[in-house]
Amino acid sequence: MSENQNLLAEQRRALILDEVRRRGGVRVNELTRRLGVSDMTVRRDLDALSRQGVVEKVHGGAVPVVEASTHEPGFEAKSGLELTAKEDIARAAAELVAPGSAIALSGGTTTYALAHHLVDVPDLTVVTNSVRVADVFHSAQRTSGQRQGAATVVLTGGVRTPSDSLVGPVADQAIAALHFDVLFLGVHGISAEAGLSTPNLAEAETNRRLVQSARRVIVVADHTKWGTVGLSSFAALDQVDTLVTDGGMPAEARAEISERLRRLVVAGEPEDDTDI
Repeated sequence: MSENQNLLAEQRRALILDEVRRRGGVRVNELTRRLGVSDMTVRRDLDALSRQGVVEKVHGGAVPVVEASTHEPGFEAKSGLELTAKEDIARAAAELVAPGSAIALSGGTTTYALAHHLVDVPDLTVVTNSVRVADVFHSAQRTSGQRQGAATVVLTGGVRTPSDSLVGPVADQAIAALHFDVLFLGVHGISAEAGLSTPNLAEAETNRRLVQSARRVIVVADHTKWGTVGLSSFAALDQVDTLVTDGGMPAEARAEISERLRRLVVAGEPEDDTDI
């Protein structure tokens, strides 16, 4: 981490969280030197990260929180994490969407960010089990009126999860009857061994149905999701066509992902082959 007094609080906290996870813990005095800010600023940042449930404060510093495989953070808790990475990923993923296509967006804060970049893509049909994603398109229509080419949104029914996704038999049945060109899938965790996983058993089944109904599967996940394993796996890596992630993904993880997936897109970095 380089010293920079002009870092935004969000950027500073992302750097602190990365350092905590990478090293297994940090001390306040180390962070003040590396970030070039006061002890009080660092302590406020640690307080904020602690409230989000991603670090545990200890005397003189912080350590990472080890989450159980069944732990499912709510939408608001997740929405404050890796904001810059999610925005970069959303921007890159939006470039993969062709006007007039039928797409599906799963629940999650990264797909929510993506939805904001898709409201002006003409003639989309959007299938989603996310209340938040549906609200993005409906709000855009209320603001701009019924404009030509506005997205047609299909919101599945189901039981609402802490992450504001609709899951269960009603959602599963609705999705099974549909077919879409591309699925943009947010995940709780992704790993070489467990594939894509979630702590919510019902959400795992609904995500399986989404994967089965899609011609192409694009996972949108920031680098902190790599190596995380939830209670239930719902897809293997070889079922994923593309992973869109951010520049924080380590080199060794990129190499492993590139061996297993057809395409790896790192937001803000050029690709050798841009055909999809």
